[in-house]
Amino acid sequence: MTKIAGVNHLKAAAALEKAGFTIRRQSGHIIMTDGIRILTIPRHNPVNAYTMGDIVRAAGLTPKEFRKLQ
Repeated sequence: MTKIAGVNHLKAAAALEKAGFTIRRQSGHIIMTDGIRILTIPRHNPVNAYTMGDIVRAAGLTPKEFRKLQ
């Protein structure tokens, strides 16, 4: 598992929007999709490093690509 520490949930959502994902709905979590993949981002600040690593991997990005989008 890859760690990406100290990411605010709103900044993570903004970075994923740059990667082509759109926000589908928001409540206790932010649900994003690109039409194929569905990502769930918890509304915690900061998002747990292991959780953020899993989200980035599920988005089809490498940690390096994600950091460039931030």
